[in-house]
Amino acid sequence: MKVAVEILTGTLFYIEVGNDATVADLKKEIGAQQKLPQDRLILFLDNKQTRLISEDQGDGATLVDCGVRDGSHIYLFFDPVDLDESSDQSWPHYSCLEQASLSNRGQKGEGI
Repeated sequence: MKVAVEILTGTLFYIEVGNDATVADLKKEIGAQQKLPQDRLILFLDNKQTRLISEDQGDGATLVDCGVRDGSHIYLFFDPVDLDESSDQSWPHYSCLEQASLSNRGQKGEGI
């Protein structure tokens, strides 16, 4: 199956995986193609609910079990790097979901 993957920067690329591929397989392909650390990838499926892929089943779940089909559109987020306690805590730290929400509000012209 071939899926479209979009990063928040607007970069869109395509990944081809087998019909029996797992979430881990997809992350591995994305990491290899885009030179990204696969252990930090968070994937959301763009369907009517726009839901997190592997939320319940984990990375060993097949893509089909997660609702991914040929031609699906997937949004790619990154798990933030862990900061040690000695770092400057004055920076606001947002989860990936909070960042996406803030980004969406900014695109719609709403105040952040």
